[in-house]
Amino acid sequence: MNCHLASLLLLSLGATRVASFHVKSCLSPSPCSPLFSNNHQADGEAASMMQQVYAIGTFVEFEEKKRVHIGTVSEKEQKSNGVARYKVVDKEGKLYSIADKAVHFAMNAPNSPGQATKLFDDFCNVYEASEEDLEMKLDVSTDLLEVAWEESSLDGAELTPSGLVELVHAHTASAIEKYMAWRFLQTQSAHVFFKEIKDHGRVISFKAKAKTAVDAAKQAFCETHGDSELCLV
Repeated sequence: MNCHLASLLLLSLGATRVASFHVKSCLSPSPCSPLFSNNHQADGEAASMMQQVYAIGTFVEFEEKKRVHIGTVSEKEQKSNGVARYKVVDKEGKLYSIADKAVHFAMNAPNSPGQATKLFDDFCNVYEASEEDLEMKLDVSTDLLEVAWEESSLDGAELTPSGLVELVHAHTASAIEKYMAWRFLQTQSAHVFFKEIKDHGRVISFKAKAKTAVDAAKQAFCETHGDSELCLV
């Protein structure tokens, strides 16, 4: 069953609006750059997000037995200790029972079944996209990635997926753009410049590496990716 057929399952799930992504929003209090999060505020936001229970219809990327899947929450259960568990239907139609900690990323589902189906198709396409496809969809060049690293290095703030989209496109990131940026910032080329910041085991933002670490990472990267644009500059 392909992503399009799997997405038809959404029509019976009654997808509803749910809480925000498991990714820090881009916070921009003056005088900080609007590309990056304010650590104090973002930490509070992350803590709040980690306590939520996802509603039926939420789109999630999750891990089960060391394999990553995407799917839609079809059932939810919250135990007395506050820990949530979910039944998730993946893009192939297979049902999984997972703990909250297995969720890597969560996305709001629109109220409209038709819009939800379209967004799930897009979610599938981004999940399956290669690093090159993500670069093309986001229109991210090596130069822009390095600019983001330089700005983040200056003030020590963390780069968010929303912040990367704002840098590239000068507009507020859509739901699918946040997911694209979140995945792109975990690619090998992005890892040259940034390290992942986790909260409760989930990647929520990205911190600039020191210049010496970037130089070493770039050298190692280019040993196996000599034709990459990153290695030609």
